Amino acid sequence: MARGTLRIYLGMAPGVGKTYAMLAEGQRRRGRGTDVVVGYVETYNRPRTAALLEGLEVVPRRPLTYRGAAFEEMDLDAVLRRRPQVALVDELAHTNIPGSKNEKRWEDVEELLEAGIDVVTTVNIQHLESLSDVVQRITGIQQRETIPDEIVRRADQLEIVDISPEALRRRMVHGNIYPPERVDAALSNYFRTGNLSALRELALLWIAERVDEGLQRYRSAHGIEQPWEARERIVVAITGGREGETLIRRAARIAARTAGADLLAVHVVRSDGLTGADPAELAHQRTLLESMGGTWHQTMGDDVATAILAFARSENATQVVLGASRRGRLESFLVGEGIGQRVTRLSGHIDVHLVTHEEVGGFRGPALPVPGKGLSSRRGFEGLALAMVALPLLTVLLTRARDQLNLASDILIYLLVVIAVAVVGGIWPALVAALAASLLLNYFFFPPLHAFNIADTNNSLTLVVFVAVAALVAVLVERVVRRTREAAHATAEASTLATLAGSVLRGETALPALLERARETFGFSSVGLLERAADHPDEPWEVVAFGGDTPPAADADVQIALSGTRMLAASGRAPRAEDRRVLAAFAAHAVVREQELLSEHAAEAEEIADADRMRTGLLTTVGHELSGPLSSAKEAVTNLRKRSVSWTDAERNELLTTEESLDRLTALIENLLDMSRLQAGALMVALRPVALDELVPRILDDLGPSGHAVAVDVPEGLPDVLVDAALLERVLANLVAIALRFSPQGAPPLVAASYHADHVEVRVVDRGPGVHRQDRDRMFQPFQTLGDRDTAAGVGLGPALCRGLTEAMGGTLEADDTPGGGLTMTIALPVAGEPVQAAPEEEHLSHQAEIT
Repeated sequence: MARGTLRIYLGMAPGVGKTYAMLAEGQRRRGRGTDVVVGYVETYNRPRTAALLEGLEVVPRRPLTYRGAAFEEMDLDAVLRRRPQVALVDELAHTNIPGSKNEKRWEDVEELLEAGIDVVTTVNIQHLESLSDVVQRITGIQQRETIPDEIVRRADQLEIVDISPEALRRRMVHGNIYPPERVDAALSNYFRTGNLSALRELALLWIAERVDEGLQRYRSAHGIEQPWEARERIVVAITGGREGETLIRRAARIAARTAGADLLAVHVVRSDGLTGADPAELAHQRTLLESMGGTWHQTMGDDVATAILAFARSENATQVVLGASRRGRLESFLVGEGIGQRVTRLSGHIDVHLVTHEEVGGFRGPALPVPGKGLSSRRGFEGLALAMVALPLLTVLLTRARDQLNLASDILIYLLVVIAVAVVGGIWPALVAALAASLLLNYFFFPPLHAFNIADTNNSLTLVVFVAVAALVAVLVERVVRRTREAAHATAEASTLATLAGSVLRGETALPALLERARETFGFSSVGLLERAADHPDEPWEVVAFGGDTPPAADADVQIALSGTRMLAASGRAPRAEDRRVLAAFAAHAVVREQELLSEHAAEAEEIADADRMRTGLLTTVGHELSGPLSSAKEAVTNLRKRSVSWTDAERNELLTTEESLDRLTALIENLLDMSRLQAGALMVALRPVALDELVPRILDDLGPSGHAVAVDVPEGLPDVLVDAALLERVLANLVAIALRFSPQGAPPLVAASYHADHVEVRVVDRGPGVHRQDRDRMFQPFQTLGDRDTAAGVGLGPALCRGLTEAMGGTLEADDTPGGGLTMTIALPVAGEPVQAAPEEEHLSHQAEIT
């Protein structure tokens, strides 16, 4: 079943006239004979709005009771049972009363669309999810009812209902929006001129971006070559903290300001496990991001700043958005620069946006080492540096305080410094510090002073115990750090595997997507699945699919055998030994290749079945079409050959009218032959310059009396088109014949032409019932009559053959709605040379007004 179309009226605030426009559209469609019902509408007792309900069928609402109060909601099941062509549903962002089938009204609308029902609805700009925090800052009012931007973006038709802030306030004063008792409060709060101006600007900018996207699609479809801006790709770094929502919304607004910009979020899983990521918060932020049209990515890296920039560069990102650190000067001095500062310093040509937020995390503590390797080399050098600075300085201070402190105090203070060195640098710096401290104690504090001799046996024992305690503390610190890093890395592995499993459960089983996720996670330059035939093990490996810019070779840095015929290869940095377990999990999921092969085989089988159905339909329909003319011709010839019957001249002439049946038969065979030549690529096309103002009248004359009623608007100054004249005649004759067949009495078709930069457009316009948007692609398939059982219509080759012949001449054929009802077939043809005289703009505008 074809999905219904969605039309949305977007406004800046309540009272601009969205509901009025929706009901007016419903009345217009009802006047054209469309089956329209009102699923839900709120008139708020506005007389002019309520008057538009007259004549429209209203589906009774469903009564609900919540907390002792009575409410009414749209009866979704009743509308589905009624199955109208169009349903009018007001307030798309509305939250349904508990007990309803769905939580949100836009979910009700989704069910109507899936059932094939067209929906016309309304929404205000403040209800868009990406703008809710901006609207709150402008108006001071938090929007509790929001709708994912993607729902509005996917609308088939999006129309803004605009009005100036002053006019809207006048409506408020006249009582056309709220009751009199609420007018003063509304005018002094939400409906202030400044608020309305800001909301209006938001709405106009948002709709302008959607219009620009549609214009780009149009230019691409018509091959209009003009300079394009470089595509903006915005990467937002997510830590899993509560600031993530603000960062995502800010990045979404940055992306929305540039047409065609991509929004990507990256979460870096650090091996130290100290990112503070809440899985529930990450899941919520991912849902928010995807509702705004963004994509979620995850990668692993010990250096978060480097991992973010590596991902951004691999995705050709132009901007990075991340939260600003709130470290104080002391924290920055002790720990070093924050992630934001480091990303800014290393970003190069990538723009960096540091977003402040009250929830942005501050100091999180130093990074811990890689599992199985203890503390890093850098931490070891830092420990040695601490020992070299702290021990001499401590010795100077203690010698000056010799009179105030005894030997036990000196030993404990030195032990404290050695433990600090162990915490910072690990076991080897701690042992060096312990030996150095013991020598300093012996030389400066144990009698005899300034000598390395120890006179008292107890002091010797004390010194030995001091070194042993320092070494033991260093070993324990090293072991705790090692175990902490191993546990943290195991947590990171589990998080990555959970993300991988979740992607499979969500249906992201496409092999390229899986390989791309593996590449992002481990920072490879490319990852690929290689394959070779089982019965030819000596043959080279072939790349089945890959992620990255270039496929990896068979001798890549990383090779994981999946079977004797398949291998996962990756190039770039070599992964750590502990990372290979996670990489092996990605390799195991590569068995989805089998599922893809089965899907491909199923698709091939479906194509064969479609071809069989087409052949069956062709034989059935053509057999029926051939039987009529052949039977008529045979009967006429048989009667003429009867010598026992004496025919008058009138009777003989009547029998000779079988010429019409033979003409139908000839036309049918010619169409079938041309279609077969098109499909086989054997159609001969002779291109030459042709003048449309001479060709079109000749075509209409050939159609006989019916062609004389067709209106013509083909200026004489149009340039010649480079086409095959005979083929173009057949195309236009077919299209005009179809338009005549469906045009109502008194509204003949129109053939018009105009010049556009590098091509000429010929339009065949009718005022008939038109073709539903979902059926237009199917209309151009061979042997399709869209349910029309009239045998005079032929075998359904007309539109398909016309498009095929047009494309063979280098042109295009598209179908679109005629303003006011009907179908317009537009043929775009290449020009043969420079135009003699461009069509006047006034003629073009008057022609458009005539059609409208």
